[in-house]
Formats: sequence, structure tokens, C-alpha cells
Amino acid sequence: MASALDVDANKLNAKVAEKLKGIGVAQPAFVGLVKSGAHNERPPEQEDFFFVRCASIMRQAYIRNMIGVQRLRLHFGGKKNRGVKPNRHRRAGGSTIRKAFQALEKAGLMEKVDKGLVRGRKLSAKGRKLLDGAAKEVKKG
Repeated sequence: MASALDVDANKLNAKVAEKLKGIGVAQPAFVGLVKSGAHNERPPEQEDFFFVRCASIMRQAYIRNMIGVQRLRLHFGGKKNRGVKPNRHRRAGGSTIRKAFQALEKAGLMEKVDKGLVRGRKLSAKGRKLLDGAAKEVKKG
């Protein structure tokens, strides 16, 4: 049996993004208009950027078991070109990540965890099943 850890991440994200479009996950209106972080020069040019980001977030939740906005801001961040000064790492914007979490929660694919000091989000059983099914399809070819 194939899991999300056994297949190529890019292929898995593309397959899950297709499935998320089919499920009807809502994309916010601002997604094509704003940059995804301070390190980028332009907004994303992919039409399905939000769905690929959602798929990547789900994969990160699968790998790490529980994640939050701040950890993902660090993960999706990148180098900021500062001209003649050395490049520095900048975090990604949190709004796109937060809206992705909210859309995935509304679809029933992720759920909030709030147990005292332990806060974050994790995959629901439905989300884990979606990722495992997509991984099986990718492995099949």
C-alpha cells in the first residue's frame, strides 16, 4: 500500500489539487492578486496556485502530524533579493495559509487541535484517506 511518503511530492500535490477542485474547496478572491510573501517579486502565475498550496499544506500535516500557520510561513518562505546586500530569508504571508486552513476545515479535511499549550491543525480521517488515495493513484502511474 502506498502512502504520501512513498511518492514524489510534486506529483502528489498536483493530484490532490485536482481532487480539491472536484470537491469544491472555495478559493478566496484575493489569491491571484497578491504576492504569497515578502520574498516574492510578483503574485503567483499558476491558475491553480491556491489548490496546490492546500495540497502541500495537507502533505505537511500528513508528515508532521500537527502544524500551525507560523511553521508553514517559515516552510513556504524564501530568499529576499535585497540588491547589493546579501539575501535574507523572509517568511511567507500568513493570510493565504490561514485561508487555506479554513477552506480545508470547511471541507472536513483538517481539524483544529486546542489542548492547552498544544495548538495547531491536523488531518482528519477524511483528509488522510484523500491523500492515501491520491498517493495510490500516483504510484500506479
